Amino acid sequence: MNVTGEVVALMGEVAARYNRRYEEAAARHRLTALQAKMLVLVAAESLPMRRIARLFNCDPSNVTGIVDRLEGRGLLRREPDPADRRVKNITLTPDGRRAVAELRRSLGFAAAPLSALEESERIQLRDLLKKVLAADETADDATGEAVEGAGPLTR
Repeated sequence: MNVTGEVVALMGEVAARYNRRYEEAAARHRLTALQAKMLVLVAAESLPMRRIARLFNCDPSNVTGIVDRLEGRGLLRREPDPADRRVKNITLTPDGRRAVAELRRSLGFAAAPLSALEESERIQLRDLLKKVLAADETADDATGEAVEGAGPLTR
């Protein structure tokens, strides 16, 4: 296997481990991974449901179902957009903010493996990952595919 192939395989393994542990952390809070990601996403800013669907790369009806369940638990609410009352923005409730804080506290697993690196190595890794992400966004922009960010947990 060439170096690029090895790097791609290692990135895939890191992503798989992260996703598995993220799902486990979400489950401890009685959430699916997608519900947890939605809460974290709207913790940063209220968003229209259609934009959430684009970010999650899913049909808006799927977002409606997730919102229904989280709203039923009192973790978020729909609010009319002041500029267009037909648009519903999703906003966290105080209980939702507490849930996000608890969830974030349980995500320490993501940083734990990085303790094997010296600070200078973590800085180098950060800078390399930023470069890879920037190149990926440039490639997506060139193909005309929409790119709105690296994901809810990277904010």
